[in-house]
Amino acid sequence: MMRVGVVCGAYHREHVERMFEVVKSRAVDLGVDLVDVAWVPGAFEVPLACKRMLEAGLDGVVALGIIERGETQHGRVIGGSVTSALLTLQLHHDRPIGLGIIGPGVTPEQVEPRLVPHASAALDAVVAMHR
Repeated sequence: MMRVGVVCGAYHREHVERMFEVVKSRAVDLGVDLVDVAWVPGAFEVPLACKRMLEAGLDGVVALGIIERGETQHGRVIGGSVTSALLTLQLHHDRPIGLGIIGPGVTPEQVEPRLVPHASAALDAVVAMHR
């Protein structure tokens, strides 16, 4: 059975908890064993937790979080940095990381309709790339 970890950015905890519930349900459907879950302060901390899970030998990791639109370019900088770090980790460890981070630049009204599809797609991508 495929062993997967989930890293959750807690900055928008209520929404990310819902995303995590979607991942847990989808994991049952796909026969995936979720063996580790880490809650980190926000999206910026997600790559380090993913790195630790890959180094522990997991088959893949799902990264969940939300980067909202702000009044400055901070979210875009964080989003680009996080995405780049996750891509580097995948290539270095030759194992998939599913990108379930909504944004950057998402508005509060755009979050709700994206929760389920982003969470599901992140796990589906990990499974597809593992096979």
